[in-house]
Amino acid sequence: MARPVSLFTGQWADLPLADLARKVKEFGFNCIELACWGDHFEVQKALQDDSYCSAKRSLLEKHDLQCHAISAHLVGQAVCDRIDERHKAILPDYVWGDGDPAGVNKRAAEELKDTARAAKKFGVSVVNGFTGSSIWHLLYSFPPVPQKMVDDGFKLFAERFNPILDVFEECGVKFALEVHPTEIAFDIYTAQMALEALDHRESFGFNFDPSHLHWQGVDSVEFIRAFPDRIFNVHIKDAIVTLNGRTGILASHINFGDPRRGWDFRSPGRGTVNFEEIMRALNHANYQGPLSVEWEDCGMDREHGAREASEFVKRIDFAPSGRAFDSAFEKE
Repeated sequence: MARPVSLFTGQWADLPLADLARKVKEFGFNCIELACWGDHFEVQKALQDDSYCSAKRSLLEKHDLQCHAISAHLVGQAVCDRIDERHKAILPDYVWGDGDPAGVNKRAAEELKDTARAAKKFGVSVVNGFTGSSIWHLLYSFPPVPQKMVDDGFKLFAERFNPILDVFEECGVKFALEVHPTEIAFDIYTAQMALEALDHRESFGFNFDPSHLHWQGVDSVEFIRAFPDRIFNVHIKDAIVTLNGRTGILASHINFGDPRRGWDFRSPGRGTVNFEEIMRALNHANYQGPLSVEWEDCGMDREHGAREASEFVKRIDFAPSGRAFDSAFEKE
């Protein structure tokens, strides 16, 4: 059976969910991944209003849409980050509060716990998101970075996320980190380090998004092979590396969409991510969850891109073989 083809609503939060749900169905999707911002899924309303979750479900059912995951990327970013003025723009006012960094970290952690409770109430078993990182700024080791500073960053991550995961486990919900630059895990080795820091808790795994690995030069298929039982959700997003001798993969402080960048995101099928091999690896890992389009392409109209992406995902998805191709030659 084909996997659900989903649209992640994070890049569409300017639209009310009532309008977006209709569009999502018209674009050809049969599933939706709700962002916990805009009016798409509001955690505190879900917890405080007994009719909220049922009303959201009724809205999705009206458009024949499934929902298997919600996403808390923005608040998750503030759990381990070194807080600065940038975070104010991405956080709810009640999480930002007075902006005191320690307070923001603490309120973000509490909100993530509440997100697990809201997910349970809504009836989904996966929350996708970010962790933030207190050590991302140490990526380039100059001035030289003592190993203890890196180790302490992973210890801090464990100190802050273990209590969060306690609540996730109480609720029967899993947290799926989108492995991504600026998070505690951004490639295969750091993903392994994150798992080790948490003593391989079963409630912690990954939202696999090949686009963030691709431009770093990390093989997305190798990521799936490294963590086949930890892929809790899949984002379908493409990227392209456009190095021309004038810039590099660090992108020169040039923002997305600028052709001078050394890499950028693309609508699925328009970049250079090898989705053929990814689908085969997901089949081998027995991943049966949704394939969720996270649509980001500064050079394309998003409604055109969403329609095209829906068709692309349906075309590339396929079930694994139930028999060997030469089984007819086997003797009884």
